[in-house]
Amino acid sequence: MYNKQLQMQQLRVAGAQQQVKAARDERLPEIKASGSYSRVSNLPMYEKGIFNAPTQFPVVHQSYSAGADAYLNVYNGGKTSREIIIKQTESELAAEQRNMTNAEIKYKAAAYYLDIYRYRMYEKVMLQDIRDREKELEEIRQLLKNGVVLKSDVLRAELKLSRQKMTLLEIRNSLIIANQRLNIMIGQPDSIDNHLAMDTLAMAAVPDKDYNGYLAEAYEHAFAFKISEKETALSELRLKAVKSNILPKVGLFAEYSYAYPQILFYPYAISLYGLGQVGVKAGLPISALYQNKHKKEAAKIDLERQEIEHADTKDKVREEVRAGYLRYTEALERIRVAQENILQAQENFRIVNNTYFNQLSLLTDLLDAETQLLQSRFDLTSAEVTAQLQYYQLLKATGNL
Repeated sequence: MYNKQLQMQQLRVAGAQQQVKAARDERLPEIKASGSYSRVSNLPMYEKGIFNAPTQFPVVHQSYSAGADAYLNVYNGGKTSREIIIKQTESELAAEQRNMTNAEIKYKAAAYYLDIYRYRMYEKVMLQDIRDREKELEEIRQLLKNGVVLKSDVLRAELKLSRQKMTLLEIRNSLIIANQRLNIMIGQPDSIDNHLAMDTLAMAAVPDKDYNGYLAEAYEHAFAFKISEKETALSELRLKAVKSNILPKVGLFAEYSYAYPQILFYPYAISLYGLGQVGVKAGLPISALYQNKHKKEAAKIDLERQEIEHADTKDKVREEVRAGYLRYTEALERIRVAQENILQAQENFRIVNNTYFNQLSLLTDLLDAETQLLQSRFDLTSAEVTAQLQYYQLLKATGNL
């Protein structure tokens, strides 16, 4: 509703719709009213040459006229009807470009929202890890007092905790940046804090359909494919418009005017007169028979180029759907692997934690186990966000976002 790029696209669509109406108005008759007033000079007659005194011919020193005329186009090679179709196609093209921009904005907004989700989950995991490390540090300090461990173990644990707090600061700063990006995207003030609508992302275990199903939808709904189709149709219409340049033009006209003095027909009269006429006008642009040749060839070349571009767009759509489908299924598998990794990391941490406090392993082993557990939790969040984003990417590629 508030995104500036979408607002510009909406205005472009509205302008294109007005151009369609303007093209239809060309079917209406042209009506013009005109009038004039003038002062007429003397009319010297140089009967004996310009270097001799002229004879002054008496004239009426004022002249004026007022009237109106109308012209109704009957046939102009189909240009008016074709121009209406061209403007309608351009309006449909503008609508598809708006739809594509809309999908891109939705995708970006989803990406920014998922960034917020990612960093909030990171923050949640990191806060819990810091609380656990603080408790662990107190236990290590107690072991130091009892002479069980060395001072170096306490220093290493404190260093680990300090690094975790710095990482938490980085996460929170990234969260602020992601929040601002989303606010700018949806037209909100920077001060708005966007809260999550959910604590977990519900992901499907498998895609809704297979690759061929997504590809069939893309050929029917993909915005880039539709835009390419409209541009090809426009090239075809422009070629037809160029070909019609050699066709005749026929129209009906009518005019009536009052004028003074009557010097149009002989005998002249120094009086006001009225004159009207109706008829048919027809014309054939003979020069277009040779001037239109290269214009037609240029339009043909442009149509051939557009057809090749349309085929290239089709290839790109197929490639984008294939990549989106594979990356989405890959992301779903990554979620499964990340969930298993968390279970393994938790078990590994439990074992190492018990052995360390029973003096059967080193602190470095415990720190490594903690890092692996924390990283596996981060990896699960990243996998869930990536899978959701890849799903939106696939929807965008198929024109369903």
